[in-house]
Amino acid sequence: MPLLTFNDRGIYCERADVYIDPWKPVPRALITHGHADHSRWGNEYYLSTRLAAPVIKYRLGDIKLETVEYGEVKTINGVKFSFHPAGHIIGSAQIRVEYKGEIWVASGDYKLEDDGLCQPYEPVKCQHFITESTFGLPVYRWTPQEELFADINDWWRATAAEGRTAIITGYALGKAQRLLNGLDTSIGKIYTHGAIENTNEVLRNQGIVLPETTRVTREVNKKEYPGNIVVATPGAIGQPWVKKFGNASVAAASGWMTLRGARRRRGADRGFILSDHCDWPSLLEAIKLTEADNIYVTHGYTSIFSKYLRELGYNATELETEYEGELAEIETKGNEETNKENAVADGE
Repeated sequence: MPLLTFNDRGIYCERADVYIDPWKPVPRALITHGHADHSRWGNEYYLSTRLAAPVIKYRLGDIKLETVEYGEVKTINGVKFSFHPAGHIIGSAQIRVEYKGEIWVASGDYKLEDDGLCQPYEPVKCQHFITESTFGLPVYRWTPQEELFADINDWWRATAAEGRTAIITGYALGKAQRLLNGLDTSIGKIYTHGAIENTNEVLRNQGIVLPETTRVTREVNKKEYPGNIVVATPGAIGQPWVKKFGNASVAAASGWMTLRGARRRRGADRGFILSDHCDWPSLLEAIKLTEADNIYVTHGYTSIFSKYLRELGYNATELETEYEGELAEIETKGNEETNKENAVADGE
């Protein structure tokens, strides 16, 4: 039997009796990062990196959580587990699993570009590699981050010159902090949606340095917003919460902005192609760097991507999982924190 198998609860290591990022409650769960589709409530025991732990606890509440450092080996019934930087968000990890020379890597979500905020991706050699394919089509090719943030800051500068408020959206954990880190604070002041600021506070408390931000509340005079920028969750757009900013320009930051019509569906005037996942060339490069022959393709364009990998000579298999990539954080459905913060800011 393979060291890792896939069942209705998640990625399972029978030898150690643990799951990686399970989507149903299990006794022991190893967690790659804090996004909702990979870190779920209800497990009896959790193991994550030290950097990922504060946000996981904040989101899941009172859980039994143990932590490890990157590269630290934890042995469970003879199976060696270690966590290695995935470059996706702060604290995110790939999980390496080894037993008697058989090596697997479950990558979770990852990106190769160093964003200057989270720990850069490190390739881990293995025989079996589990990869996402959120943007596994040739059309997805990212602009270098430096160029992209120059465009974002030019848009903010132009909006400020018109006496308007700039609003840019990104999910509360990961994308929002990456946006904050790339904004030019000489242009104006940065305001944040409450769900984003709550996450910022958790990260700051663990020593992560972020630019100065001001939480959007009903106490803030509406006349203060024009010329400045608001970083908001996607779920806030189209809600009464937005009306307080008056004549505003709304931008969405997402890999989905590559597709025609995505900007319109998100209620945005501008779209900036910014993703915390790999684009097409990076997915192929990452797989090559692992030197793995056996590739297991999860969430995204699984059929197309695995077919292409087989044409390249890999033993590629597509898997059905409950991981969602960017959709897990972008969809407004079930986003209780965003809805609550919208109501608080609106004075309800």
